[in-house]
Amino acid sequence: MQKILIVEDEHDIAELIAFNLRRAGYEVIMAHDGIEGTVMAMRERPALIVLDLMLPGRDGYGVYRELRRDARTASTPVIMLTARAQTEDRIQGLETGADDYLTKPFSPKELMLRIRAILKRGDAPPGASEFTHGPFRFDKNALKFYVGTDSVDLTPTEFKLLLYLCERAGRPQERNHLLRTIWGYSDEAHSRTLDTHMKRLRQKLGAHHGSWIETVRGVGYRVATQAP
Repeated sequence: MQKILIVEDEHDIAELIAFNLRRAGYEVIMAHDGIEGTVMAMRERPALIVLDLMLPGRDGYGVYRELRRDARTASTPVIMLTARAQTEDRIQGLETGADDYLTKPFSPKELMLRIRAILKRGDAPPGASEFTHGPFRFDKNALKFYVGTDSVDLTPTEFKLLLYLCERAGRPQERNHLLRTIWGYSDEAHSRTLDTHMKRLRQKLGAHHGSWIETVRGVGYRVATQAP
């Protein structure tokens, strides 16, 4: 049974999320302020965290930064949940490294679908345990990624996205196809999600290796077959 942490100060919303998670077979733990949520995440090591941004004690961005600094929670998937519906807020949430972002009011069914999709991304991809393309090496079992001999910290979503592109190197991948395959989104309404993750991947790879990811105008993205 996978454990999910809900960090939400509005008790009725937290209980609604918890009810739907338990009904789906997940173990649920809850915290109602940012400091408690940070401590609980590091102690309990959940499979995923649903994190509200407007929290007492420490806001959601502060919680997220603390989680990413600690080895126990550095790669734990996070869905940010907030009443802020502006596009800029959504992009800021994704640019911090969050795996997904949902605004209130939200559909519990949609939240459940996103949670399942993110946890599925963290599963080891089928086939060989390792895959190499150019300077990139993927350890599928451990979800570890290396550029040469250097380990680079990727979230499960970043790992799956880059692996998917590398396994299809040289072939442009259409935007909507990537959104459906990696995130489970059915239309381009979330296209900024894809662009934000690509921007962050390039930053993590650095100026030299980030150029392996190519933008195909009017289509989407691809990974080069050889060093650019």
